[in-house]
Amino acid sequence: MTDALAVALTSPPYAVLTYALPPGFASGELPVGLCLLVPVGATLRAGVVWQAGVAPPQGVTLRPALFPLEREPACDAGYLDLVRNLASRHLAPPGRILAALLPRGMRSAQVEFVLYEAGLEKRLAAKALSRLDPRTRTALAGAWRDGRLRCRLAGEAADPLCRLAADPPWPVRPGAARQLALLDTLCDAGPLPLSELKKRLGDGTVPILRRLIDLGLVRLDAGETGASGADAAAPPAPGSGLSAMPPVTGEQQAALDALTPVLDAPDGAARLVFGVTGSGKTRLYMELAARALARGKRVRRLAPDVALAARLHRAAEEAFPGRPVLLFHGYQPPPAREAAFRRAAGPDAPLLVAGTRSARFLPLRDIGLVILDEEHDGAFKQEDRLPYQAKEVAFFRARQSGALLVLGSATPDVKTFQAAREGHVPMVRLARRVGGGGMPSVELVDMRVAPKLTAVSGSGETGDRTGVLTDLAAAALAETVAGGEQAMILLNRRGYAPLLFCLDCETPVRCPHCELSLTYHKDRERLVCHYCGHSRPHPAPCPSCGGTNFLPMGVGAELLEEQLGGILPAGAAVARLDRDVARRPERAEAILADFASGRARVLVGTQMLSKGHHFPEVTLVVAADADLGRALPDYRAAERTFQLLTQLSGRVLIQTRTPEDPFFQHVVTGDFEGFFEQELSRRRRLCYPPFIRLGLARLSFPRDFEAGYAAAAAVGQAMRLAAAPLGVRVLGPAPAPLALVAGRRRLHCLLKAEDWPSLRRVFAAGRQALPDPGKVRFSLDLDPVDML
Repeated sequence: MTDALAVALTSPPYAVLTYALPPGFASGELPVGLCLLVPVGATLRAGVVWQAGVAPPQGVTLRPALFPLEREPACDAGYLDLVRNLASRHLAPPGRILAALLPRGMRSAQVEFVLYEAGLEKRLAAKALSRLDPRTRTALAGAWRDGRLRCRLAGEAADPLCRLAADPPWPVRPGAARQLALLDTLCDAGPLPLSELKKRLGDGTVPILRRLIDLGLVRLDAGETGASGADAAAPPAPGSGLSAMPPVTGEQQAALDALTPVLDAPDGAARLVFGVTGSGKTRLYMELAARALARGKRVRRLAPDVALAARLHRAAEEAFPGRPVLLFHGYQPPPAREAAFRRAAGPDAPLLVAGTRSARFLPLRDIGLVILDEEHDGAFKQEDRLPYQAKEVAFFRARQSGALLVLGSATPDVKTFQAAREGHVPMVRLARRVGGGGMPSVELVDMRVAPKLTAVSGSGETGDRTGVLTDLAAAALAETVAGGEQAMILLNRRGYAPLLFCLDCETPVRCPHCELSLTYHKDRERLVCHYCGHSRPHPAPCPSCGGTNFLPMGVGAELLEEQLGGILPAGAAVARLDRDVARRPERAEAILADFASGRARVLVGTQMLSKGHHFPEVTLVVAADADLGRALPDYRAAERTFQLLTQLSGRVLIQTRTPEDPFFQHVVTGDFEGFFEQELSRRRRLCYPPFIRLGLARLSFPRDFEAGYAAAAAVGQAMRLAAAPLGVRVLGPAPAPLALVAGRRRLHCLLKAEDWPSLRRVFAAGRQALPDPGKVRFSLDLDPVDML
C-alpha cells in the first residue's frame, strides 16, 4: 500500500507526519503542495502535503487526514524544492519554513466549512467535521468536488480590517490612555483585523474603536481581500504604454541587445546592470519586461521599500495597459496578501509582480525575468524569524525556472561586483546619464570648523541645542528654495531627539527592557525604544527620580523638519519621509506625490530618500551628518555609507567631521571602483566576505537567567571543538553591541569558514550542546547584514 500522505505541519512541532487518505478521497486527488487539515493528538493542525503515495510504516495503523483546505495546490513541486533548500540552509524542519512563507489563512486550523444546498448555507466547524462518521465525510468529499462545500477562516466574513485614517499628532485627550493605546497599536503594527486588535487590547476595544471612527482617526474596511489605499492604482492614463516613454538611447539598446538573448537561456542566468544614477536603468527594465511578457512568461520586480514598490506597480500598469499587474508587500492586510498569493499561483499568464522582498516567495510559475532594483540595499535581507537573502532566493528560483535574474545598481554590493569582476555574474554597464547630464557636484563641509546654526523651534524661539545644519548648508537651502527649486536633506536618525536627558537626576531616560536611550517622538508625544517597541507618554515624570525637568539632546528628522521653519522663506512647505510616516504606505505615497508635484519645497528624511526616487526639480541635497553609520561595529559600515551618499543627485553638500578621510575623496568623485578596490583590500586583510563565508550565531536568554552565560560558554566550547578540524574560526561568544534588547541578554559568535556546510556543522554542534533550549535561544544567520 502506497496511498499514505507525508504532511509537513505548519505550526509547532513542525514535524512531517504520515496519514492515511481522508474518507472519500482517492489516491492522486491530494497532490504534493496541497494544504489540508490533519489531527495531531486531540487537536487539529494545518499542514502541506510534503509527499504523496508513500508507504506507511510497518505494523502501524495510520490516522486519516481530515480534509483539504484548498482545491488546487498553490505550492507546486518547484516551490517545495525551494522550501527544502531553505530548510537545509537553516537546519530547520520544512514545516517551520512553510510557516514563514505561507499567508496566515493557508496555515491556520481555525477554519469552518460551508455547505451550500438548495440556496441555503450550512456552517460546519472543523471540530464538528472531525467527529462525523466516515460515511458522512465521504458524502462531504463529493460535495467538495462539485463545489457545494467550501472552506474559509472561521469568522472571516465578520472580521473587518482596522486601519489608521490620520497621522499623529492625534486630537485626543492626554488622559485617554486606551484611545492612545489603540492608535499606537495601529501605528506600529499597521492594519489589523478586528479580532487581532481585540486580542491585543482586551475587553472594551469595540467602544473605543467606535469613538475613534467617529473622530475620523480610524477606518474600518469590511471583508477586504484586494487592493486598497496605496495598492489601488488608478486606470492607466490615455496614451500610456512603452511607446509613450522616451526613446531608448544607444547605450540602453546595446544593453538590451546583450540581455535579451539571455531570456531564452534554458538553465537561467544572472546579470549585473551597473549603471550610474540617471542612466535609465528603469527604462531598460521595462523593455526587458515587455520582451519576457511577449514570450508568455511572468516577471517579478523587487524594490527595497514599499513606497518604491508601489511606484513601480503604477509605472508597470501605465507601461503595460491591459496586462495583469500585481502589487505585493508586507504592509498589506492578511486577506489581501492571501488573495495575491493565490492569484500568483494561478494559471493566468503572463503576469508582472511588483513588490518588496516578501514578494520573492510568491508561487509564480513560468518565470521569465526577475529584477532586483537597488540590489545593494540591505532591505533585501531579512534578519528576524527566517533569515534569508532575497538575492540568493531569486537566483535559486531563476535557475529553477530558466529565468534571467537582473541585479541593478549604481553602487553594487561589494560581493556582487567582485563576482562580476571574476566572471561569475557577467556585467552590463550604463556609464552615461540620459540627456547628457553631468554627475553630481559634491562639496564636503567640515563640521568641526563650519559655524552651526543655533536650534530654532517652529515658534521661532531659540534653544540651547546646537542644530545639525551648518550656516553654509542653511544658506544654500534658503537660496535654493527662494530660486523656485527643490531640496532634500538626508539625516539618518528618526524621531525628534534621540535622547531625553533628566536634569534632576542627570541621566537619560532609558528603555526598561533594553537599557538603551528612548527616542523622543514629538508628534506622538511619546518616548519610543526603536529596538523592542516599548513606549511611554511624554511629558511624564522621570521613571528614575520623578523629576519633570528634561533636555532633549541631539537632532532627529522630526526636529530638523521643525527647525527649517526658521531658515526657509516664509510659506515654503516642508515634508518628512521616514519609517514613522511610511508605516502607512498610502501616506508615504502622498508625501512623495506632494514633493514630486512641487507642493512641498524641501523633503527631510532618512535613508529612504536615496532608494531610487527621481525628482528632476531637486538641485540641492544636504547630507546633514555623513558620519552617522560609519562607526558602527559592522564590516559593511563604509560600504553602506558610500552607497547612501553616492545615490544622491544634484548639488550635494556632505557635512562630515573627517573630510580628510580617503573614503570621502571617492564619494566626491563618484568613484565606485576606486572605493571598491580600497574596500576589497581592507576585507582581504581582515578576512571578511567576499574572501570567506561568514555566519553570525546569536544567543539570547532572559536577563535574570543566571545560568545563561554558562550555557553560552558551553555552546562556544562545543563549536570550537567542532571548528578545529574543519578550519572554521570561532570568535566569541561575546556580548552583542546591543547587549540587552526586549529583556533578553544577547551574545554573538562570529564564524568564518571557506564554505557554508562547515558553518552549519559547527552551528549544529553548538546547538546539540545547548543545556537549556527552553530558556536560551540559539540561531544562525548566514551572511549577516545586521551585526548589532
